[in-house]
Amino acid sequence: MDRIGRFLVERSGRVLAVTGIITLVAVGMLFRLKVNADVTQFLTSGNERGEAWVALQEKYDTADPINVLVSVPEGKTISDKDVLIELVQLRDRIAALEGVAHVGSIIPAVNPLTGAAITPEMIDAIPEAMIGRFISQNPVADLLVSDDARHTLMVAVPSDDPVRVARELTDVEPPGDLKVNYSGNPVIFATVLDMIGWFLLFIPPAVIILLLLTFFANIGDGKLTILSIFPALLGALWTFGLIFGLGHEVDIVSVLVPIYVIVMGSADGLHFVTHYQEASERTEDRVSRVTSTLRQVGVPMILTTISTAAGFLSLLVTGVRPIQQLGLFPAIGIGFAGVVSFFFLPALLSPLAIRPTHPTATPPPPAPPPTQ
Repeated sequence: MDRIGRFLVERSGRVLAVTGIITLVAVGMLFRLKVNADVTQFLTSGNERGEAWVALQEKYDTADPINVLVSVPEGKTISDKDVLIELVQLRDRIAALEGVAHVGSIIPAVNPLTGAAITPEMIDAIPEAMIGRFISQNPVADLLVSDDARHTLMVAVPSDDPVRVARELTDVEPPGDLKVNYSGNPVIFATVLDMIGWFLLFIPPAVIILLLLTFFANIGDGKLTILSIFPALLGALWTFGLIFGLGHEVDIVSVLVPIYVIVMGSADGLHFVTHYQEASERTEDRVSRVTSTLRQVGVPMILTTISTAAGFLSLLVTGVRPIQQLGLFPAIGIGFAGVVSFFFLPALLSPLAIRPTHPTATPPPPAPPPTQ
């Protein structure tokens, strides 16, 4: 440890430069960010039938439809003329969206007998006595209309980018008093994407703030508190850089990776900083501070990093790919944080002026009164 400590002090500039280069590369990889909101991979990954189903979808290029459940107010039914007019208007609004290839409903786009487009004006011209017959002519009406005739189903088939279509579709204002609910994989994926975005924006900063407050209560110095968590932050950044550099995507599982890395990987930084602060109370020599601190916590830092990473790597035995990634990438990130804590943190702290005080240090006992 003495030789390592002396090297880190005397070659601190090189250590910091290497760390900076790796960090810049990781930052550059962040521009390759891709998000995967497909929650069905938990059912299909590692499952023979699930993977066969995915292969069929890819082979025949089938699109996930968006289900639009339309409900009418109490006292009305689908057979009411004004309701049919509103259904046609809703169908046309959905069909007009960019990326919607087809909309299926109880009211087709064209009259199968004449080929004329079915418009609200055409529905309005149908006599009231003929409305029920008009609906019953649709062979799938029984499948698309509920028994109480107050609910019906429309199916919107996207032509491209189903998630974008789902977002635009949910913003469509239904005409009249119709109430609309949306379901289907594209709607779920759009919701998950929004959740992932909010998660990345708010949860990691909240975790960092809580860690800073906790560490400050132990260290008592703002500068050292920030430096103690810095290796974990770099570990999380490097891990995301590696994920994107390898072409992987962020999903509802891998979005948790920075949380695990920051929380688990910050322990080594805290241990090193607190012991380094204690060493600064005993000597002003930079080499002695680093070497004595590494003698005390160097081996424990290595062991805790290995044991924590091994715990996450145990998830690799599962057959579900997202869970395997949850085991692999936090383990790598914790390893990164351990390496940064062991090499970068001593090189960064050694040239800094450290206040030789510690909030938990016991004050010396008062001198006894002089004897008479």
